[in-house]
Amino acid sequence: MQKPEAKVALVTGASRGVGKGIALELMGSGATVYITGRSAEDMQYLSGKGIAIECDHRDDEQVRSAFRRIAAEQARLDILVNNVWGGYENMIENGEFTWPRPFWQQPLWRWDAMFQAGVRAHYVASQLAAQIMVAQRRGLIVNLSFWAAQKHIGNVAYGVSKAATDKMTADMSHELREHNVAVVSLYPGLARTEKVLASAAWLDLSNSESPQFIGGAVVALAGDANVMEKTGKVLVAASLAKAYGFTDIDGKTPRSLTLDEV
Repeated sequence: MQKPEAKVALVTGASRGVGKGIALELMGSGATVYITGRSAEDMQYLSGKGIAIECDHRDDEQVRSAFRRIAAEQARLDILVNNVWGGYENMIENGEFTWPRPFWQQPLWRWDAMFQAGVRAHYVASQLAAQIMVAQRRGLIVNLSFWAAQKHIGNVAYGVSKAATDKMTADMSHELREHNVAVVSLYPGLARTEKVLASAAWLDLSNSESPQFIGGAVVALAGDANVMEKTGKVLVAASLAKAYGFTDIDGKTPRSLTLDEV
């Protein structure tokens, strides 16, 4: 495994949470990292180490503008991490926690948010990244996904959107394989994001992961000369840590959960 020095990466929706952790780890590895977010204020953590682009991934022209800027400034793109996501907003409505409602009682905006700012946003960014990567005959696309693709977790819209992400990974890999571009789905465990830590009193964090731990998985994949062997697959960050030999920022290695345990 090699570190991805001198590579150019884009992490979408990286103003906080898992995306921020991934961006920080990629920057620490020596990569030139662009991040997108809807507010420049939320991306101030870069502090000159990376390049922030204000971008609402629900607006195709803003996304195209971001890719035009990267192409103009770098003339290449080696890593795309599709992390941007919608659907976690407004979980409490009129005093009720609506996330676990059965599908016939779910607000329709949640479905639209997960697909417009999630699945569709990943598709559009991947289209634009693939045009660059196919031309340069190399690249890595990482789609952040989750176990909800494989079992009922939370609600129907969540499961369907994650399953769509994994299917998109598989089909994109089929079309990109001959161009030496790898596409994978990456599952984090319980990540200690800002929102999770705000609810820490009600959660068991004994086997949790920092957002940077998921970033370590991306760095390892980006530095793997044989990453094409993993294209089209669903990968779990904790399993990759064991295979590649990296740890979390506290020196620990979270245990990879089985589907039954999730």
